[in-house]
Amino acid sequence: MLGLGLLSFLIVGLIAGYAANAIVGRRERLVTNLVTGVLGAFLGGALFWVLGLRATGFVGALVIATVGAVVLLFLLDRFGKRG
Repeated sequence: MLGLGLLSFLIVGLIAGYAANAIVGRRERLVTNLVTGVLGAFLGGALFWVLGLRATGFVGALVIATVGAVVLLFLLDRFGKRG
């Protein structure tokens, strides 16, 4: 996501968080979607780097962040604190 400004990064995170929550069937608040998407962007970037994959531009950043956010939500559901 190098080359994206902070505002673009936050927009990508917000969209990715919303998309990831929709994919896994959750409805979360705006801030939760933003945090999920931003953390997912970092996780997705690491996963894509390890796998040797690349994506560029706004759409590429959105795909990476969404994949990372879905993986993050899966891990939280699987290993998260049980209430």
